[in-house]
Amino acid sequence: MTEQYTVRRALLSVSDKAGLEGFARRLLKANIELVSTGGTAAALRRAGLEVRDVSELTEFPEMMDGRIKTLHPRVHGGLLALRDNDEHCQSMRDHGIEGIDLLVVNLYPFEKTVRGGGDYEACVENIDIGGPAMIRAAAKNHRFIGVVTTPDDYDDIANEIEGAGGLRVETKQALALKAFAMTAAYDSAIAAWFLKQTRAQPGNNFSVGGRLASELRYGENPHQMAAFYHTGEVRPGVATAKQVQGKALSYNNLNDTDAAYELIAELDRAKPAVAIIKHANPCGVATGLDLLTAYENAYRCDPVSAFGGIVAMNEKLTRPLAEKIIEVFTEVVIAPEADETAIEIFAKKKNLRLLIAGDVPLPEAEGLNMKPLAGGFLLQSRDNKRISTDDLKVVSKRQPTAGELADMMFAFRVAKHVKSNAIVYVKDGATVGIGAGQMSRLDSSRIAARKAIDATKACGAEQILTKGSVVASDAFFPFADGLLAAAEAGATAVIQPGGSMRDGDVIAAADEAGLAMVFTGVRHFRH
Repeated sequence: MTEQYTVRRALLSVSDKAGLEGFARRLLKANIELVSTGGTAAALRRAGLEVRDVSELTEFPEMMDGRIKTLHPRVHGGLLALRDNDEHCQSMRDHGIEGIDLLVVNLYPFEKTVRGGGDYEACVENIDIGGPAMIRAAAKNHRFIGVVTTPDDYDDIANEIEGAGGLRVETKQALALKAFAMTAAYDSAIAAWFLKQTRAQPGNNFSVGGRLASELRYGENPHQMAAFYHTGEVRPGVATAKQVQGKALSYNNLNDTDAAYELIAELDRAKPAVAIIKHANPCGVATGLDLLTAYENAYRCDPVSAFGGIVAMNEKLTRPLAEKIIEVFTEVVIAPEADETAIEIFAKKKNLRLLIAGDVPLPEAEGLNMKPLAGGFLLQSRDNKRISTDDLKVVSKRQPTAGELADMMFAFRVAKHVKSNAIVYVKDGATVGIGAGQMSRLDSSRIAARKAIDATKACGAEQILTKGSVVASDAFFPFADGLLAAAEAGATAVIQPGGSMRDGDVIAAADEAGLAMVFTGVRHFRH
C-alpha cells in the first residue's frame, strides 16, 4: 500500500496539552488548517495561533458543559468518508461536510482522577465520550486519516508531513493500532473502576488494559520479548515505586520484587520486618527489634539462596541495614522509604537497584489476578484472606503456648506467599526452614528440614534451627507422614488448614508426638 494523501485540515482536541503549541505551529507552517474545541482552541489562541472553532465547522454550539461538541455528522462525516468513493464524496458536498485529514486527540484523565482519589461524580465526568468516538472513527478510516493520540508522536508526524506533505499508509496503520489499543485500555480502566464501585462479579466480558511503563530487554529468558505495563490499580509496589539507582529492572526482577513486597505487606506493621526472595519464593523472612536484626535473622534462614536475591522491608531503609545488605550480592531492594545516608551507601554499588514505594500495600485490599492459558485466561480475586487467632481451632490435646501461637500466625502468613506445596518452619519470629513448590508435601517438609540443617551449619549454631520451632502448611496434610517429618525436625507445634479425610489420623499422630496443632479452616494454595 503506497497511497498518500495530503494533509489539509487537522482537528485538535486534547486534554494533555504537552507539546501542543510547537506541534500546532509546525502544522500551520505546513499550510494545514487547524480546527479545535473549547479548551484546546483557547490554548492555541493564547499562543497566538490561528484556529477555527469546531462549532463553526458543525454550525452547532458546544453545550451541556462540553458534553456535546464533536458528536456531530459534520465531524464524523469528515472522519469516516472514503475519499475515493463517489457516493461518499457526493454526500460530503450535499451536507457541507469538510474532510478531516489529521485527528489529534487525547482523552479526559480518567485514570489520573481515580488515582488522585476523585469522588464518584468526578470520575464519571472524566469518562470521555467524544474523544474515543472520534479516535475510533479516524482509526477505522486510516487509509485517509492519521490519528495521533499521544504527544510522544508529535515530532515524528510533523517531520513526515514536512517532508512529504502527508503521511504514509504504513504510518497511519501504526497510528491506528496505537489508537485502538489506547481506547481499549481506557475502556478497560473504566470497566475495572465500575467493577470496584459496584462490587459486582465480572460478567460475560472482561478486559484488562495497561499503559506501557517500560520495554524490557527480554522476558524470563533471553529469547522471550517482554514489556511492563501499568494498569489503573492504585496499589503501592513495583508499579508505583521510584527507582533511585541501579540498572534497568528485568522481567524477573519485577516479578520477584512484586512477590517480595506483597509478602512483606502481609506481616505485622508494628514490627520491623524483612523478606528475602529468590525466584518469587521467600528464602528468609523475619521480624526484629529493628530492621538490621530482622535482616540478619532472615538471611540466616538460607544464606546460599539469598545470594542474588530481592530484599523487601516494611520500614524506612537506614544506613546500618544498607551497609549490611551490600556485603552480599543483591539484585533489588524495595522499601517504603530510604534516608539519604542509606542511599549514599547504595551508591557504591551502582548495579544494585533501589526502589522506593512510598507505602506498603494493604494485604486485605480487594483486587483481581489473571493467569494466561492457551486460548484464554483464568481470573480470580486476590487472595486477601487474613486469619486472626480467633479463627484458630485447637485440635490437639496439648494447647499451644503464647510463643508458639505467635510463631504459628507468622509462619502461616509466610506460607501464603510460598509456592505450593508450602512448608514453613518459624522460630522466634524468623523462618528457619522453607520448602516450596514440591509435588509432595512430604518432600516439602524434608527439603525445609534439610535447608534448616544447612543453615545451622552455616551460622555455627549448637543445635538445629528447627529445634523448638513451629511449622505451617499452606494446605492440609493428606497423611501423617509430612507432619511426622516436621516432628523429627524438632517442630513442637503445627498450623494447617485442616479438612483432610484423614484429619483424625493426623491429629492422632500429633498427639502421639506431643505436638500442639491448630486448624485455620483457610487454604492458601499459590501456583
